[in-house]
Amino acid sequence: YFILSDKVANGGVGMWCELCQGNFFDEFQMEGVAAEHNEIYLELMPENLSRALKTAQSAKAVKIKLTNKHCPCLRVAVELPSLSSSNRIVTHDIPVGVIPRRLWNDFREPSVPDFDVSIYLPVLKTMKSVVERMKNLSNSIVIEANLNGEMNLKIETDLVSVTTHFKDLGNPPWASEDGCQSSAQGRDLESMAEARIDIKKLQQLLAGQQVNPTKALCNIVSKRIVHFILLHEDVSLQYFIPALA
Repeated sequence: YFILSDKVANGGVGMWCELCQGNFFDEFQMEGVAAEHNEIYLELMPENLSRALKTAQSAKAVKIKLTNKHCPCLRVAVELPSLSSSNRIVTHDIPVGVIPRRLWNDFREPSVPDFDVSIYLPVLKTMKSVVERMKNLSNSIVIEANLNGEMNLKIETDLVSVTTHFKDLGNPPWASEDGCQSSAQGRDLESMAEARIDIKKLQQLLAGQQVNPTKALCNIVSKRIVHFILLHEDVSLQYFIPALA
């Protein structure tokens, strides 16, 4: 799991990324802090891990290991192709902080908010180009959608008002455990739920998507939060962007 736990309540963006071990590792050995708590929580600078993995793009093999020499480190050993019989191995030691068990609850998977509208997103590449143009005109953007498969992206300033309309997107068949819809149940199909969010935070989300997801959807809690879920074949991503006051 990769977790970005900025407090949404304080205006930060939250992210929850889940990867299936079997899709990424041929071998996997894991020994957590205890048999009943077979987990380890580490804090690190994402740029350091990204930089280390960039050297692994043409690697024959990559090993990632948690070590503790002078301080806790995530060791990334990259075996590179070589013309000679000897191996070329590049090693990166990434400093990490070990998060104590008493703080683990701060990093639990966030629950899906009790949304007013849930809707599938348009092609992210299209949405990205729209948002990039809009960001030159305003610092915030309004996302609104209804249960009739319609979504609008809007900016409104003293000088200009711009709206991009998407239709026929479809609405996911969400249901809670008791079989009832969330607060969307009984809602007028044409009625729009909306939230105004920081346009740069939305742009960062869209710019980070290198591969078009198999499914992408958006849940809107009116005037409170926008929750994005992006599903790839082997990765699931959730983003929580709080609404601006």
